[in-house]
Amino acid sequence: MATVLIKIKTIWALGPANLWRVFRYRIGIRLGLNPVKKLTAVIPEGAFFSSPRVSIEPSLKPNLQWQGQQRYFGWLIIDSDQVPDWHLNPFNGKSVNRPNRPWWQIVDFDSQVGDIKTIWEASRFDWVLTFAQQACTPSSDVVDNGVDKLNHWLNDWLKHNPAYLGPNWKCGQEASIRVMHLAMAAIILKQFKATSPALLALIEAHLKRIEPTLLYAMAQDNNHGTSEAAALFIGGNWLATNGVKQGNQWQNTGLKWLENRAARLIGQDGNFSQYSVNYHRVMLDTFCMAEVWRRATDARPFSDALYGQLARATNWLYQLIQPQNGDAPNIGANDGARLLPLTDTDYRDFRPSMQLAMALFSQKCAYQGEGQWNLPLQWLDIDVPIQMAAPPDSCEFQNDGYRVLRSGAAMALLNYPKYRFRPGQSDGLHLDFWWQGENLLRDAGTYGYAIGEEAIHYYGGTQSHNTIQFDARDQMPRISRFLLGDWLTFNTHILANLPQHSWVGYTDGQGATHKRLVRLDEQQLTVQDEVAGFREKAVLRWRLKPGDWLLKGAILSLDEHQLCFHANVPIHSIKLVQGWESRYYLKRNSTPVVEIQINRAGCLTTEYKYKL
Repeated sequence: MATVLIKIKTIWALGPANLWRVFRYRIGIRLGLNPVKKLTAVIPEGAFFSSPRVSIEPSLKPNLQWQGQQRYFGWLIIDSDQVPDWHLNPFNGKSVNRPNRPWWQIVDFDSQVGDIKTIWEASRFDWVLTFAQQACTPSSDVVDNGVDKLNHWLNDWLKHNPAYLGPNWKCGQEASIRVMHLAMAAIILKQFKATSPALLALIEAHLKRIEPTLLYAMAQDNNHGTSEAAALFIGGNWLATNGVKQGNQWQNTGLKWLENRAARLIGQDGNFSQYSVNYHRVMLDTFCMAEVWRRATDARPFSDALYGQLARATNWLYQLIQPQNGDAPNIGANDGARLLPLTDTDYRDFRPSMQLAMALFSQKCAYQGEGQWNLPLQWLDIDVPIQMAAPPDSCEFQNDGYRVLRSGAAMALLNYPKYRFRPGQSDGLHLDFWWQGENLLRDAGTYGYAIGEEAIHYYGGTQSHNTIQFDARDQMPRISRFLLGDWLTFNTHILANLPQHSWVGYTDGQGATHKRLVRLDEQQLTVQDEVAGFREKAVLRWRLKPGDWLLKGAILSLDEHQLCFHANVPIHSIKLVQGWESRYYLKRNSTPVVEIQINRAGCLTTEYKYKL
């Protein structure tokens, strides 16, 4: 009975309007009432893009990550210059059975094929951007090759993915990402005003797929809604500019929902609804592309309220990024998305996205001097601002539940549970710690969405975060693959907003409490964990950077790093074990984890000396 009540309470917390949208979508698909099942479209073969008549500075380097290779999720490289197999999972060599079926007949999670995201990845059209960039390089040979290759791949994609048939038409967000990438390619090639009929037909077919299921995307309260709104706005404006009447309707629908999503899903402090650093980048990249398109076509500016929300969202992510290398905490869900790959930089380098967002929404530079972080602005004809943003500093995002502490080259991020939307992981009071751009205390990441129940529980569970686990259970029970129940209750009365430390806590659904005090100075990170209300045991975990750590008594050391553990109650055990982490989607590595266990209420203290 308790489990049933938790499910009912959690589902109701998602919001009656969203529940109605999901029910309406599912019953409409099942009964054939949704017009998406009646769609037809004919997309002619031909030249989607022509050779560009643009002059690019020789110093403007294209992204070559699809040159002679296929790249998946930022790390898996297949050495091939051939057109990808659009229905193949390259991780296991399995292909979708009967891919020419209507998309709604294909299941989301096929145990034979594996993760459907591996099928979708090549069909997101990252390569469209790459080939467009290559077509603009000074060499005439590269120009011909880039455009010819771009048109060849697009024609091949359409041959194997006829309109509304197969897995690559299954998701409205995937269709939206294709629209946005085609639009950015058109801007790079300067072909968004006099567009080929074939390309206009391709865009129109995608918008016809997106519109009928739009409310279902909005019901998710996540990046599906922002992506689909942006695609309708961009694609609708594009069609209208080229004389397609229905384009105005799609543009207005997209504009309405862009404004709505920014107001609803971005909090007062700038955090995005998904409590995820990488999904935050996805959201910002999406709005960046909408704004880039708006400027290129001289469309009416968005509202001041939307720009204000995006400025706050930009600052939120800016405060978390390591300026040394562009990396950022791996907190929240991470599905390997990098939505605007215009540089050869690593997937985990957030600086190119941040420089573009800061220029568009704050009219400032995030990073000074020449660097690949400037390339997105240069490719998309955005001026590099003169004014610099203030360096990242200690700050409190109190409304959204994050505290950033900085001391010199050290940064600590405390994540505390203040949920306006559904949490994705049991990571209450997780602490991420960085020094000189290196992640010393880290989050395990996500690994994958179709990896089996045990792995989903591991990566999304409490044991994969730097926090306390009570009685070998998660902080919140998992109701489904993407839904947790019995959300943690934040104890607001113990929040202290002091310059270099933060004292916060929560109570879970079974009455256990955890309060965490964090202090950071020039040589040491100190964490106090006060716990009570559990039955048998409380285990504190610190997920360490890889290395040959040495544990002697209550002291753990590696080179110039040392952790010391104390408690006001007996410490039952201190163990150094091997865990797993995933910094890239579907890629995992072993990592050392130290576990400190106490068996009764008390206070545990960890001192991390990072400069001995």
